Amino acid sequence: MNETTKPSPRKGIYLLPNLVTTAALFSGFFAILAAMNGQFEKACIAVFVAMILDGLDGRVARWTNTSSEFGEQYDSLSDLVSFGLAPALVMYQWSLIFMRDTSVSWGKLGWMAAFIYVACAALRLARFNSQIHEVDKRHFIGLPSPASAAIVVGMVWMLHDLEFEGKALQIPALIMTIFAGLLMVSNVKYNSFKDFDLKSKVPHLAILVIILIFALVQVAPPIVLFFVFFIYALSGPFNWLQTRRKALKRLSEVQKKNTSD
Repeated sequence: MNETTKPSPRKGIYLLPNLVTTAALFSGFFAILAAMNGQFEKACIAVFVAMILDGLDGRVARWTNTSSEFGEQYDSLSDLVSFGLAPALVMYQWSLIFMRDTSVSWGKLGWMAAFIYVACAALRLARFNSQIHEVDKRHFIGLPSPASAAIVVGMVWMLHDLEFEGKALQIPALIMTIFAGLLMVSNVKYNSFKDFDLKSKVPHLAILVIILIFALVQVAPPIVLFFVFFIYALSGPFNWLQTRRKALKRLSEVQKKNTSD
């Protein structure tokens, strides 16, 4: 009996979304090279460009119906370079590298802080991939790696633009690097804005606020971008403290009621 064999599906990858991911990966790689050459403004801009491209590749894949397991894994590896290695090395080359001038131990603390940030970024991405189908889509668990990268390189860009030298800001640089890294692996919830409906109506004031933000970005991009992402980074711990305070208040009221009874 003759059996008809069906041709096996053609193997390969979707070009368009992976091309965008490759561009994001290149931006992260360029940021590392620029930082090594002391071109910190270009390095910081390259990381922000990678953020824009990182936001586009997933949307392009959904719009063109070209999502794939390969694309998701490739995107994670790109994120590790652009939002893990690149920000850590930019901060290290700008400020933390000078810690070795004080002492050998102090210098080791500098590169260890950079490594802690990279390790936290890797853990954050691994946790996100393993829990992607289990968590509430409305929230991120831990600070997203692009936002963490934004406050690290945003600090460098802002202070470099204001003509501050990284050598004189080793302690703030050290604190910011570790702070941003630990927020990524924390259990603090952050709004993902994925439930935001662009078709819904908003107050007229919202349009004015958006126009004001665009105007401020044009006037002082590094300052505005840094504070926008820094406020977002602080929003998670602030909301956690508010939730904790309300829970303790409810517990106290229940205890008082039980005591009175």
